[in-house]
Amino acid sequence: MSDVLLVDRSDGVATLTLNRPESMNSLSVELKVALRETVAEIGADPAVRAVVLTGTGRGFCVGQDLREHVALLEANDPAPLDTVTEHYNPIVTGLVTMPKPVVAAVNGMAAGAGAGIAFACDFRIAANTAGFLLAFANVGLTLDSGVSWTLPRIVGSARATALALLAEPITAEAALEMGLVNAVAEPDHVLPAAQELAARLAAGPTLAYAAIKESIRFAASSSIGEALAKEAELQTRCGATEDHRTATAAFVAKEKPVFRAR
Repeated sequence: MSDVLLVDRSDGVATLTLNRPESMNSLSVELKVALRETVAEIGADPAVRAVVLTGTGRGFCVGQDLREHVALLEANDPAPLDTVTEHYNPIVTGLVTMPKPVVAAVNGMAAGAGAGIAFACDFRIAANTAGFLLAFANVGLTLDSGVSWTLPRIVGSARATALALLAEPITAEAALEMGLVNAVAEPDHVLPAAQELAARLAAGPTLAYAAIKESIRFAASSSIGEALAKEAELQTRCGATEDHRTATAAFVAKEKPVFRAR
């Protein structure tokens, strides 16, 4: 794996660390390719039961590497934003549909596509020095990296619209108040807190978590009848697992269940 993306596996938790601190982890082609391929690989790895995504240095990720983008514009590249379909779309799709929980440890500024990647995770724990910025409009662009889909589902349409149109940074505390992050911590405690949460989730019912995520995604654009049918389908699938049988027996026996299915 490229040095721009560090991967650590421990006790069922995979920690992915964006590692371009000199540019606040801006997304170069090399980093985007590494992240795209690693997200796909981690999603298919049954040994990984939860994922943490973070960055090194002062930033979580400030989005597109603008030096690379400017070089494309100056070279009159016919499609300078092909990166959206080639890189951002599969990265975000992989995170949103990951069949296991994903926790973003937002150690610093998350801007542009960096914010979009954080929004695609299931949980966000932010440093009290971190912030979020949707800077797309400031450079004459619309939203990408899934923000149009994820952000309204997190904070509602009105707030999402204001954040995108005004393109002003918000603090971690403001993000917590609007429900954009789940918790705020001291900078040194952000990654440990995210890994602690991921370890708790890794010990949980992975197949049930995957089904819960799938049902919520499906219901977001479905009728009540369709959502109920999907719930029944997924509940039947979960009900046939060994996890369900052993956890039910443990509940009746007043014992702590152990989840093993992957």
